[in-house]
Amino acid sequence: MSQVTLIYDGSFNGFLSCIFRIYEEKIQPVAILPVGEEQQDIFSERWEITTNESYSTRVLKGIQDRLSGNGFNKIKYAFLSELPGVEMQLYKMLDYMFSTNNKVEGDYSNPHVLKIAQIAKKVGREKHRMEAFVRFRLTRDRLYFALIEPDFNVLPLIAPHFKSRYADQKWMIYDQKRKFGIYYDLDKVDFISIKLPEDIGFSGANQKYFDIAEIHFQQLWKEYFISTNIKSRANKRLHEQHVPKRYWKYLSEKSPFA
Repeated sequence: MSQVTLIYDGSFNGFLSCIFRIYEEKIQPVAILPVGEEQQDIFSERWEITTNESYSTRVLKGIQDRLSGNGFNKIKYAFLSELPGVEMQLYKMLDYMFSTNNKVEGDYSNPHVLKIAQIAKKVGREKHRMEAFVRFRLTRDRLYFALIEPDFNVLPLIAPHFKSRYADQKWMIYDQKRKFGIYYDLDKVDFISIKLPEDIGFSGANQKYFDIAEIHFQQLWKEYFISTNIKSRANKRLHEQHVPKRYWKYLSEKSPFA
């Protein structure tokens, strides 16, 4: 079989299209890489794979026929990790799965099944923390806005939580690292891409962008947080265990601007 490096558009359907082409063309992939992360390898051909909905649908059905809902979620979560080499780990797990009639999702004796489970667990943890630590700020346009920068691409995973919890107000959560967001208009959630002001910040309430009531509320909340914090009983290690420092930038009580 030919040794090939596959280049795709970075989408999940694009990745599944790669899996289809691997089996259709009987090739041996040495790497599956999103556009922009290409590597030079003089020993392999370079194929650019166009996303094909028909191909991806067939592969998706094959995966879902062999895995439980939880098992499929591990595939999806691991893909959204965006970790280097995760596509090849996923391919090797899927190749193992398609080569046997046995249930493989709990077969942690296989290194690729184990690796995908471990990655999915990390992404799931990040998802839950984003759901807990995201703080909305009311803009002058009466939109509840939150800026995030998660380690993994969890924005597609947290959308259902916020749509259910904040169904009666318009809101937007924007991933500053990946330059896209989700917007809820009281009916549906859409993915959007916009250019944000550089000084909008992750927390606090800049008067140029946020409602005056929001500014007052954040000031009161920070004062309350300070007043209820008993320094003699503070346990910094425990606090950072429950609220790691990398999430502090989302919290108005930690903001120097509130």
